[in-house]
Amino acid sequence: MKSTKKRKKITVIGGGTGTFVVLSGLREYDVDLTAVMSMMDSGGSNRVLRDEFGLLPTSGIRQAIVALSEIQNDGLLLRKLFDYRFHQGTGISGMTFGNLFMAALADIYGSQIKAIEQTCKLLRVKGKILPITLDDSHLVACLDNGIQILGEHWIDDPKKHNGARRIVDLEIVPPAKIYPPALEEIVQSDLIVLGPGDLYTNTIADLRVQGVVSGIKESKGKVVFIMNLMNKCSETYGYKASDFVDDLEKYLGKNVLDFVLVNNNLNFPKNVLKRYQKVNSFPVKDDLGEGKYYQIVRGDFISSKIASPSKGDLVKRSFLRHDPKKLAKAIVSLL
Repeated sequence: MKSTKKRKKITVIGGGTGTFVVLSGLREYDVDLTAVMSMMDSGGSNRVLRDEFGLLPTSGIRQAIVALSEIQNDGLLLRKLFDYRFHQGTGISGMTFGNLFMAALADIYGSQIKAIEQTCKLLRVKGKILPITLDDSHLVACLDNGIQILGEHWIDDPKKHNGARRIVDLEIVPPAKIYPPALEEIVQSDLIVLGPGDLYTNTIADLRVQGVVSGIKESKGKVVFIMNLMNKCSETYGYKASDFVDDLEKYLGKNVLDFVLVNNNLNFPKNVLKRYQKVNSFPVKDDLGEGKYYQIVRGDFISSKIASPSKGDLVKRSFLRHDPKKLAKAIVSLL
């Protein structure tokens, strides 16, 4: 006789490489999984999608699809194809096949939502993947010297401004409203996962979408924040763990977090740390102590694999990443 026990529901809110890692690990567990992805990217291939195709950015969606695809054996080629990035020519260099495929489907169906749904079916995605909003909006960051920066890509690039300056406010223009199905998934969650990823251009950007924070607060599920491994010049220069939490709470609110996951294995390869130091990025120091109202879960969450950039990628990615299996095990234990 089959068990009728309802599966626990986990909703991951984020975007980019950090969320890809989380989803890759959680895919192996028997849970009701939903990915709610950021739609504020404006650099690399996303700039082309916005400016030349008039579409919303789909790189985060594409990464989530690849992470949650259950295609095996011969079908693995299809997963690799969706992650393939063109690196020659001037027209599509930097673009991924997956983004172009979804752009073509959006043109065929006249709907990006339909394009996402059909792509998920094709790659046999486990769970649901939803955009956090369907509104065409951009991020505006205000620095502590009064300078305002428009666009996710420009905020994220320390060459375009003084990356040591702190971001004191982040807005979305024009204001964006949460995609209703995404709100429904958040409210019904048993566990909501925030991070890891760029604190302002991913995590906080998602919280600035109207309806996201209220949906998290309405949910009876627990909320976990996964601390970044490294701070980052342009968004979190010199940040310690407490700085990440303080800035997150500024937008999420106090007494909302239930758990903070922190990596305590700082045995990073020296050659990799030197590469980070060249761009003023350093390991996040754990100064959280015993925590406040939330529980701190410390562990060795780092991956032994060092990521390498793909050809044609116009966006700088992280070399050090969390280990998907270690992270997923810790997350599921919180249910």
